[in-house]
Amino acid sequence: MNTFSQQPQYRGLTFLLILLVTLANYHLYIGFALKPYMVLSIAYMLVFFGAFRFYRLQLFEVAMLLFYLLYVSTGIFALYPASSIRIMIGIFIYISCYFVMKSILVNTTQEMIHKSLTYVGILFNLGSLFFYFLGLQKVGFVLSGDRVYHYGLMLDSNYPRLIGLLQDPNFFVFYNTIFFAYFLTNARSWMNKFGLLLTITTNLLTFSRGGLLVMVCLLLVYLALNNPLRQLKTLLGLGTALLISLYVSVVYFKLDIIGVLRSRIEDFSQDGGSGRLELWGRAWNYFAENPLTGLGAYNFADYNSVEFNDDLTVHNTFLDILADAGLVGIFGYLLFLGLLLFQLIYYKVHKREPYLFLTFIGLTMQMGFLTVIINDMFFLYVAILSAYLFQSQMTDEVVISRPAHMEREGEAV
Repeated sequence: MNTFSQQPQYRGLTFLLILLVTLANYHLYIGFALKPYMVLSIAYMLVFFGAFRFYRLQLFEVAMLLFYLLYVSTGIFALYPASSIRIMIGIFIYISCYFVMKSILVNTTQEMIHKSLTYVGILFNLGSLFFYFLGLQKVGFVLSGDRVYHYGLMLDSNYPRLIGLLQDPNFFVFYNTIFFAYFLTNARSWMNKFGLLLTITTNLLTFSRGGLLVMVCLLLVYLALNNPLRQLKTLLGLGTALLISLYVSVVYFKLDIIGVLRSRIEDFSQDGGSGRLELWGRAWNYFAENPLTGLGAYNFADYNSVEFNDDLTVHNTFLDILADAGLVGIFGYLLFLGLLLFQLIYYKVHKREPYLFLTFIGLTMQMGFLTVIINDMFFLYVAILSAYLFQSQMTDEVVISRPAHMEREGEAV
């Protein structure tokens, strides 16, 4: 597609952008977390300022901006305005970086984005396994402790959970979703097969109940979108990858991964989803008391700290928005997600680039267990999708206009 830039610098920028988003944990705190990809965004604006463009917004992008405007506007009613101001500044920074992401991705090819996802996905998961193994060595493979962190390992109620290059095992699965979906739907090459093996292994080692559920659901959706009989080879490959993952975990990491997963599932009835059910109840009560505008943007944590003496988030994006911004906020958010899903289906993304459709399903499912009102990987996903749709629309416009152009040339002759 000659319509879009093929300049070599965009190849490196695309790879670097996706890589640095996965390294968001390695930030510099200067009143806010200055993350590596934010530094790249600043450098891009300084070096390639003339190349930066505000490209045509998709419908879901307009809804996204509307949601954030509605969300921060509820801060007017907040009892703790400092928190609302903080999230407003954070949203401004993230949205600014988002438009830089989109500018970079629109100016590269889908092939380059695919290659970058392959290389970064493998590096991200290999690095995470390496740091997890360092953590196991640090504790001498003695798996006892609660909220103990060593390199890429978190001991959580004696469970050896992988956090890899991030800070939380559940967010690790969230970040890894796009790589799992991409490798699953593009498992023809050996590199992508290896990447799929890595993502399955690391996701299993997080011992995340929600993460395991997401992987199973994405597989079922993928099979539903394709003839299961034709996907027999993929199923056999997944089975092989799972067996290899279990073998590596048991032999090299000395982990009874099946036993730990069984214990994690059995614990759900006792721990209420690691306390999530109690937090969800609090969020719903706050919403019931302030149904229209909620507590005010980003105020749940302050109320929770004062009334219940803990600083936990809701661990549910939808309930968090309901508690913070009420019906005003949730309307904007559901409109954003609804239009995003509509455009995925309208442009047949589930057939042309199924990994983008599966990633949306996986990320949305995990929003039921995580608070991701602003998140680096989610913005990267939206930017990749927006760039794909923009390029597709531009190509369609060129194809549609070509016959009329040729007809005019014929008349001139």
